[in-house]
Amino acid sequence: MEDSNFFLNLKGKLYDLRTPIVMGIVNVTPDSFFSLSRFKSDLALLQRVENFLSEGATIIDIGGCSTRPGSDQVSMEEEMRLIAETLEVVCKKFPEAVISIDTYRSPVARMAVQQYGVAMINDISGGNIDLQMFETIASLKVAYVLMHMRGTPKDMQEYTDYQDMVAEIVQYLSKKLAQLRLLGVHDVVIDPGFGFSKTLEQNYELMRKLNYFKMIDAPMLVGISRKSMIYKLLEIVPEQALNGTTALNVLALMGGASILRVHDVKEAMEAIKIFQAYKTAGTVNYK
Repeated sequence: MEDSNFFLNLKGKLYDLRTPIVMGIVNVTPDSFFSLSRFKSDLALLQRVENFLSEGATIIDIGGCSTRPGSDQVSMEEEMRLIAETLEVVCKKFPEAVISIDTYRSPVARMAVQQYGVAMINDISGGNIDLQMFETIASLKVAYVLMHMRGTPKDMQEYTDYQDMVAEIVQYLSKKLAQLRLLGVHDVVIDPGFGFSKTLEQNYELMRKLNYFKMIDAPMLVGISRKSMIYKLLEIVPEQALNGTTALNVLALMGGASILRVHDVKEAMEAIKIFQAYKTAGTVNYK
């Protein structure tokens, strides 16, 4: 990947991803798999966003539609309402914050960008659920997270059969990236989709071969925070999975991740700082 592709334009500001950054997860769905990310009041929501920003998060990723395995789709009207109400509160309090919206619906993306100045759309479906998404992103001129998934959140774990999983995901993301580039979308981040249409063992194979994705001409986001690949392996619950998350975040950084999507920003920032010191040790003159 050329150095020019380590830069991401968010709200007119270029971010240098040669030093990885953190995306903090703000789920406003009532059934988030991680209990501590559910909010009972606007005050609690604003406190979480303020904590994330003060701890060093570059991007706040807001989701209004659960995408956990087996989850049912909420209606577009409900998702639109949740996102609009959240953005109304967050953007008023933190007008300079860089906001991403976790949605696979183009009308939700359009509303969030046009009415609230959202900088990025994070689409778990890679444009497969809403076929208007790519053209919408092109017209809105915002950054886009392109993720790999088969099926929908409801049935995705039925689609875990691959001949060569990593090669197929690389091919999938490369083809989708080419489509986006033809439409004039240049600020694209790839996401191999940990936990989506992958078994526990496949998730670890994906992590072990993460450096294969460096051949794709785009920065990479990794989101493994408190996921089942951690808590099922360790036989714990998501609330106990912070240590496992940090271990995997370090492996992701070693594999080439430029963005860590997490529930715990402070710990992710510390992992990045340690990784950067490790990477540059012996090459930097500190005198």
